[in-house]
Amino acid sequence: MSDRLDDLERRIDELRAGVRKAMRARDGAAARVLRAELRSAERAWDALVCGATHTEEPAEDPAKGPVKGRAKEEPPRLVTVREQVHQGLRLLGAAAQPRLIVAVSEAFFGGTIRSGQLTSLRRDEERSFRATPFGRPYYLCAALTDRLSPARGLLTLSTWPLERRVVGPLSPRVDFLTCAIAVAREQANRERGQGAEPDAERGSRLLLRMARNIPGATDGTLGPPDPERVARAAQAELRVHEDRDTRDRAELAERAAAQLGDAARLFGAATLSTIKKENAK
Repeated sequence: MSDRLDDLERRIDELRAGVRKAMRARDGAAARVLRAELRSAERAWDALVCGATHTEEPAEDPAKGPVKGRAKEEPPRLVTVREQVHQGLRLLGAAAQPRLIVAVSEAFFGGTIRSGQLTSLRRDEERSFRATPFGRPYYLCAALTDRLSPARGLLTLSTWPLERRVVGPLSPRVDFLTCAIAVAREQANRERGQGAEPDAERGSRLLLRMARNIPGATDGTLGPPDPERVARAAQAELRVHEDRDTRDRAELAERAAAQLGDAARLFGAATLSTIKKENAK
């Protein structure tokens, strides 16, 4: 078994190096393939290690109770704050503030995180990245402003392309509408009984708060909003802003790719001098 573990560990190291190389070359397709292979290799490593630490136990005798010395059943794995934020951002599909991520996590994933716990999370992610670049499948990182600095209070995922991680003049509204559509669709799925059981009331309240900021998304009553109506209204407004915002983001992404190094592309340049230092490398 040790030979198999050694082979897997070498393969994991090779794949991590390959991901780093693909990211530096901005080869997104190759990076996605390599990340998928990396996750598969890591799962195989976990399975091999877990298999080696558990031996088959005799079946429980109903008359005598549990067999002495039998390992207790493991409790369900706790989902970390980092993983809960990742879940929320994946659902939303756009840069979001901590309070929205927390609300989505509570409504649709039974989350237990609080906004205050996200305060230092991005800094921890940056420290981890600088210590071991691309050592994780994903990082929770900052949105980038038009100055290529980190946008205050906006989190994104490193696996998103640069165009989705930069924010232009219209991007806050576009991202809000994108998030509203995602929340509306998820609430509609849950109301139809699809997916995991949510806190239906929390999801409805979240959608109502978002709908109040979208023209035509509500019918003026005090009842829960219609998710389909909210999605249609958000899509209608999104079409008004989308083309201009896409052009603005493309320009910002091009600047970021040309002027920033790996870490600054994910976490932003603190000052203009940071950009100059990145260019000098």
